[in-house]
Amino acid sequence: MASNAANLWVLLGLGLAGILIMTKKLKKTIKADFGAFIQKLELLPPPQPAPPKAPHPLTGLNFAVSDVFDIEGYVTGFGHPDWVRTHEASSRTSPVVLALVEGGATCVGKTVVDELAFSIHGENKHYSTPTNPAATARIPGGSSSGAAVAVAANFVDFSLGVDTLGGMRVPAAFCGVIGFRPSYGVVSHTGIIPVSSSLDTVGLFAKDPNILHRVGLVLLQLPFSVQRNPRQILLADDCFQLLKIPTDRVSQVVINSSEKHFGRQVLKHENLENYFSSKVPSLKEFCSQKINGDSKISSIRLLANVAQLLQRYEFKWTHEEWINSEKPVLDSAVLAQINETLDMTDNEIEICKSIRTEMRLAVNSLLKDDGILVIPTTAYPPPKLGSKDIFSEDYQNRMFSLLSIASISGCCQVTIPLGYHDKCPVSVSFIARHGGDRFLLDTVLTMYSSLQEHADTVAKSKLSRHAVNQEHYAEVAKEKVNDMCCRDERKGEGDIKRELDGKQKIWRIRC
Repeated sequence: MASNAANLWVLLGLGLAGILIMTKKLKKTIKADFGAFIQKLELLPPPQPAPPKAPHPLTGLNFAVSDVFDIEGYVTGFGHPDWVRTHEASSRTSPVVLALVEGGATCVGKTVVDELAFSIHGENKHYSTPTNPAATARIPGGSSSGAAVAVAANFVDFSLGVDTLGGMRVPAAFCGVIGFRPSYGVVSHTGIIPVSSSLDTVGLFAKDPNILHRVGLVLLQLPFSVQRNPRQILLADDCFQLLKIPTDRVSQVVINSSEKHFGRQVLKHENLENYFSSKVPSLKEFCSQKINGDSKISSIRLLANVAQLLQRYEFKWTHEEWINSEKPVLDSAVLAQINETLDMTDNEIEICKSIRTEMRLAVNSLLKDDGILVIPTTAYPPPKLGSKDIFSEDYQNRMFSLLSIASISGCCQVTIPLGYHDKCPVSVSFIARHGGDRFLLDTVLTMYSSLQEHADTVAKSKLSRHAVNQEHYAEVAKEKVNDMCCRDERKGEGDIKRELDGKQKIWRIRC
C-alpha cells in the first residue's frame, strides 16, 4: 500500500515537472524581436540638404531588408548557414537599399527568409520560424517572413523583400500588413540573390498606407503626376470562389468602399477562367505537352503549373551547381521540388515565354490605364505551425492559382489587410496593369481608410448576425424541448387513463 502511494507521488512529480518544462519552452518560443532579424546593423542616411532645398523624402523612417539583399561588409545569407559558410562578405550594397538610405531612411538590419528563399510558408529550421504577431500559433508566410514580421511587430516602418511566387504577398496577408509587388522589371535586381529571374520582383511591406506611398515613389523613382481615380473595378468572381472563408467577408468590403468613393457604376464582375482561356492561347499548347492534354484543368490552374515549373527550372539553372557541390541540408519539401526531374525542351521553354507575353497583354487589355482587378490574396487563412495542410494538393492548387496571375503577367499588386475572421488575418489584393504602379499606389492610398471601416462594419455585422442566429437557434431548441415535454406529459396522462380503463375492464369481467 505504501509502495503504491510512493509510486503515485513519483508520477505526479514527473507530470508537474513535465508541465513546467513545456511551459518554459513555450515561453521561449516568442523572442524579443519575434525572430524576425538575422543581423542587426545600421546604415545612416546622409546629412539633410541646406535650405531652401527640401529635406530627404524618407527622413525619420527606418527599415529592414530580407537576407537576400547585399550590404557591404556582410555575407548575404539566403536563409541557409551553408550559404553563409561558402560565400564571402559583399563588396557593395544593393542599389535599391542605397536609394532608400540616400532618400533619408535608416537601415537597421537584415531579416530571416525561407530556406534559399524558395517556399511561401515562412518556416526555417536553421534560424527558427519568425513568430507571426497577428496570429502567434500560425505560420507567418514566406519567403520574406522576417521582413513582414518586423513591420507587423512595429520594429520598423517598412521593409524590403523579394516576391517570386508570393514571397511578399503571402506574408503580408498572413501577418496583416500591406504588401506591394511592383511591376516586373521596374526595380533594379542588382545586388540581390536570384530565385527565379523571370519572376523575381523587389517588394515592400508597410503598415501605414502613407508610408507605403512615400517609399514606393522613391523605390520606383516615379516623377510627380496628377492622381487618377479608377474608372472600373473588376471583381474576379471565380477567384473569390477559391476562398476558404465566406466570400462576402472580402468582396462586400470592396464593393461598399468602391461605391462610396467612385460610385456603383465602376463595379464590374469578371470570370478570369473564361477570359484567360480565350486571350492566352499558349496555355492550351502547354496543357497538351506538359499536362497530357487534360482539358478539365482550368486556365488559372494551368497558370499555377506554369509559374511553379518556371520557378523550379530557373532556380535549378542558377543554383544547381552549388547544391551539388556543397550538398546542404535542405528541408524535405524544398529538396523534393528541387530534385524533381524537369525535362523541359527548348520548345516548352518558348511556350512558357509566350504565356508570359500573352498574359501581360491580356491583363493590360482587361484593365487598360484606369482599371483595378480585385482578387483574394490567398485562398486559405494562415495554417497552424507544423500543419500538414500546406503540403496538400488543394492548398497548393488554390494558393498558386491566385498568386500566379501577377507573377506570370508581371503586373503590379498590393495586398491590403481587412481585419480578422475567426481570429486570423483577412486580406484582399488589387492588381493594376504592368507599369501602372503609381496608379495602383494612389488608389490604395485613397481607399485604405474606407476599406478598414467597411471591413470592421462587415465583421461586426456578421458577428451580430451570428449572435442573433445563435439566440434564435437557442429559442427554437427551447421550444422543441418544451413541446417534447408537453407531448410526454400528454402521453403520460393518456397512458394512465388507458391503464385505469384497462383495470376497470378487468374488474368488471371478474365480477
